Amino acid sequence: MTEKELMQKNVEEFARLQNYMVLAEKDSPVYQAMKGRYIELKVILMASGINLTELDRIKE
Repeated sequence: MTEKELMQKNVEEFARLQNYMVLAEKDSPVYQAMKGRYIELKVILMASGINLTELDRIKE
């Protein structure tokens, strides 16, 4: 997998995860589990130089 493909995969997963998080109750165990992955993806994307201003709808 090329770096570009990996970056695209991470961006798509980040967007998909946020869609699920919007549907979940913030105090639920499911939301908390998703939040862990959300933070991981956010760090990966930011370290890769991706500007999350437009992509990040959760903003946590």
